[in-house]
Amino acid sequence: MLDLHRLVLLRELSIRGTMAAVAEALQYSPSAVSQQLTLLEKESNAVLLRKTGRTVQLTPLAEILVKAAEELSNTLERAEAELHAADTSVRGRVRVAVFQSAALALMPVALTMMKTDHPDVRVEMVQKEPEEALHETWSRDFDMVIAEQYPAHAAPWLSGLIRRDLTTDAIRLAVPDTFEGTAIGDAADLPWVMEPRGTASRHFAEQSCRIAGFEPDVRFETADLQTQIRLVESGNAVALMPDLVWAGRPASCTLLTLADEPRRTIFTAQRASGVDWPAARAFLATLEQAAREMEGTLSVSR
Repeated sequence: MLDLHRLVLLRELSIRGTMAAVAEALQYSPSAVSQQLTLLEKESNAVLLRKTGRTVQLTPLAEILVKAAEELSNTLERAEAELHAADTSVRGRVRVAVFQSAALALMPVALTMMKTDHPDVRVEMVQKEPEEALHETWSRDFDMVIAEQYPAHAAPWLSGLIRRDLTTDAIRLAVPDTFEGTAIGDAADLPWVMEPRGTASRHFAEQSCRIAGFEPDVRFETADLQTQIRLVESGNAVALMPDLVWAGRPASCTLLTLADEPRRTIFTAQRASGVDWPAARAFLATLEQAAREMEGTLSVSR
């Protein structure tokens, strides 16, 4: 009989790539991970790993076991969800990965609701970029991710995740009050602030400028939207910003609606095997309620 724990370690290696990364994620030593995988090779009477320089590569036989480990893990997660669903109380832990503007606008409201409606549920939150968070939810580091999708840009989808849309918000041109233009093309000669390269928002912003006929002068780069806001309101930059950043408060700069009125989608994703977990189900329902309440507070102009 193959040891399930060792199969899980093999699956983790297929996801994370190195023994060191597996050890760090599971709080083991690299030598302990290596020893367990060596024992798995003996149990299976098969070569599972091949050394390639300083790293290891999984063999085709190892990939068969990785698939089996995934199926077994999903079965166990579904069984746990059914076990907890049989309990009349809603309790447990929900690990959530969330991007910044949702962390600022949605999470405080949702957490306050959870304290009142489901006090025995512990919600843990980590701020993550959506693409990274989707992968880490798929790999079981999180139970749920709150992510974003910009127009004509989507992260690679991972088999086994279930998506539910929460809300949408408009993306507008944020400019200082002294700005005299009316369209994105009028900001062609101004300095821009954008998120780092590789993010969906950066791709969308650059493409929007290029479609308008110019290459933006990205003088400032930061993932912190609060810093972006301060640069715009102080007259040092312009930016494309989603309405969610103004939830619950008036805009501190001028917001211009773009010609094609683009909208960003905010959604959740969970593993299919974990959607029936009562604590996660309760938190998702609370998020949906918080999103509905937030929609009426979004500012469209100053």
